[in-house]
Amino acid sequence: MDTGHLPFERPRSLTTAADDDLSVLRLIRSRRVGPATFHRLVAEHGSARAALAVLPAIAAAAGIADYEACPEGVAAAELAAGRKAGARLIRCDSPLYPSALKDIDGAPPILWVRGDPAWLSRNPVAVIGARNASSLGLRMARGMAAGLGEAGHTVVAGLARGIDTAAHNAALPTGTVAVMAGGVDVVYPAENVILAAQIAEKGALVSEQPPGTEPQARHFPTRNRIVSGLSLAVVVIEAAHRSGTLITAKNALDQGREVMAVPGHPMDARASGCNQLIRDGALLVRGSADVSAALGREADPLDTAAAPPVPLARPRPQPVEAGEIEARILSRLGPSPSDENDVIRDLGLPAAAASAAILSLELQGRLLRVPGGRLALG
Repeated sequence: MDTGHLPFERPRSLTTAADDDLSVLRLIRSRRVGPATFHRLVAEHGSARAALAVLPAIAAAAGIADYEACPEGVAAAELAAGRKAGARLIRCDSPLYPSALKDIDGAPPILWVRGDPAWLSRNPVAVIGARNASSLGLRMARGMAAGLGEAGHTVVAGLARGIDTAAHNAALPTGTVAVMAGGVDVVYPAENVILAAQIAEKGALVSEQPPGTEPQARHFPTRNRIVSGLSLAVVVIEAAHRSGTLITAKNALDQGREVMAVPGHPMDARASGCNQLIRDGALLVRGSADVSAALGREADPLDTAAAPPVPLARPRPQPVEAGEIEARILSRLGPSPSDENDVIRDLGLPAAAASAAILSLELQGRLLRVPGGRLALG
């Protein structure tokens, strides 16, 4: 999407040579600092270390007294726990960090990886679906994953029961990546402990959570954005209506990934999500050959003739008090997330002032950032 004419473009700046693992970990583990805020702070202040230095002052300006960034001891303990788990910390400024994931909104500033991180960038394709999969669905997942692996793709999934487990098992000989909701040393479900150990040897286990973290419900949607963000395409095999699998598919669409689905019987509830995706424009696939053929197609050239004209100038906005800006932002939000760029555009305010107010509201806990560059009331 062309965002050149938007009033605010999400920063893509990464950390600098002045940073170290401890500084990056302290910033992302600080209270009310999520991935989007991390990248914004680093872009505005030049490094994670510099952002840490000004974070208490930013919090104080937002009305939060006695704010403290994540202590060094906490970050150091996480580094030690990662080493003990046999995991490797990969920062977003590392050449080992997958470039596809780096480009998504709210990209994880760090990844903990058990295994070979090179698998994260070897033509990854996600194969996901229902936990209570049918025998036919499991057979399809095994055939899909094996075929994609033979075609040179790394198979990505979330180590869940059902379709994910079948896909990981079938892709072990050719390489697979499991994105985990908890720490890379906390396997869920527990029945996949042996499978996880095999993946660590023949692929990679990945998480943005600290080692030792027990997975909670709130971790799974953020895990899902990594599954789709790593992948060239997301293949859905059996998914019920309003399932977590469909949330991953929605993430993939927001991230500009190809979404593909295997059709199912209209009377089978486990196929309703796939059939819905196909009805709404997802590519119907019958096996790995269809997926490989779709990914091998050349992209259509951009239709620049149809692009809307870019305005030559914008009227200069009048100065607005910070409190009024915050009130106007909150008036535009509700429980359902809204796109941040749309909010700023609708306000007609300078991007710097609006983004500062959004950060202040986030630190106050009055608004929430959700994956996809969206905002909602806190």
